[in-house]
Amino acid sequence: MELVFATNNANKIKEVQALIPQHIKLLSLKDIGCYEELPETQNSIEGNARQKADYVTSRYNYDCFADDTGLEVDALKGAPGVYSARYAGAHCSPNDNMEKLLHKLKDIPLRKARFKTVIALNINQGTHMFTGICNGIITRTKKGTNGFGYDPIFRPDGINETFAEMDINLKNKISHRAKAINQLIAFLNTV
Repeated sequence: MELVFATNNANKIKEVQALIPQHIKLLSLKDIGCYEELPETQNSIEGNARQKADYVTSRYNYDCFADDTGLEVDALKGAPGVYSARYAGAHCSPNDNMEKLLHKLKDIPLRKARFKTVIALNINQGTHMFTGICNGIITRTKKGTNGFGYDPIFRPDGINETFAEMDINLKNKISHRAKAINQLIAFLNTV
């Protein structure tokens, strides 16, 4: 089976390739000749995932899946949420986003947060949605050099390391993306 993973994020592709069974051939956007930026104009994580999957299916005629992920912080009423990748502005860096979030939380003792990943799968002319959530807290300082995005300031519940400090194998067992991907894989095994 061939599936397109509708992302230009090399880090996501690397993480997902480690999770997908070998009998599924994962194609990147470049593999199908898609070099444009996929639209993400919806006001929800679910909407963005579906929009990206629909874009690839309608223009390139491939079965595909797309994900969108957001970091939701309780004290900020779910922010940055759908705006996680551009929290500090349109052309900001991941470090800019972390700095803005740490600044917003500097005087807030309760730092509960969750990473939420939603996957939209377009296959056999139908759409299926899968959601993975990893609860944790936002740390006060950045720790670790692995991972990407907010990983240096997110510590999952029950773990004494941030995502950026932990081994990729552990992250791939407990992360929001791993949980959503595992649901996707279970579904694909029934198709």
